[in-house]
Amino acid sequence: MPQTRPQIYHLLSTLLEYPSPCLVESARECAGLLGPESPEAAAQIERFLALTEETQPERLEEIYTGTFDINPTCTIYAGYQLFGESYKRGEFLVRLKEKYRQRGFFAGNELADHLAVLLRFLGQLDPEETLARELIEDCLAPALEKINSSFPEPSAENVNPYACVLRAAASVIKHGLLARNHEGGTL
Repeated sequence: MPQTRPQIYHLLSTLLEYPSPCLVESARECAGLLGPESPEAAAQIERFLALTEETQPERLEEIYTGTFDINPTCTIYAGYQLFGESYKRGEFLVRLKEKYRQRGFFAGNELADHLAVLLRFLGQLDPEETLARELIEDCLAPALEKINSSFPEPSAENVNPYACVLRAAASVIKHGLLARNHEGGTL
């Protein structure tokens, strides 16, 4: 996965953005890249793909908004997940913006702590770099764990497609942590 790591992070970030016409294509590509190295994550993305293909675009937009914008336990902002609406989150946002500026990274119209932005940024970093490890260990892994714990266990009747993407992202991040801790390698 080392060669495909930036692509995987970019595709996961695309899946965590507001639904766009490229969503299905991005999900297919992501599942294909994940398949050989992370079957668990690939299965989650394939489930997301199946759910999105059978859901009308307008309904998918409603699900996205209801999941991430209305439900504070599932908010897609890592800083909020870690610090709530506090001074610490503000400091975190300022530090992230400074890191982005130093690297010439443009966060777009989203706040710096949006998971999609963080994943795109992570994909541009050398996985052995201290900043990449800190983003994974201190930010992404705990934020994803907290968000994922707020989703009910999936059932045949009750599956939020975005829970699948978040579980896949957590699996990819966990896989990277395990590889780093046990092998000293990269994603």
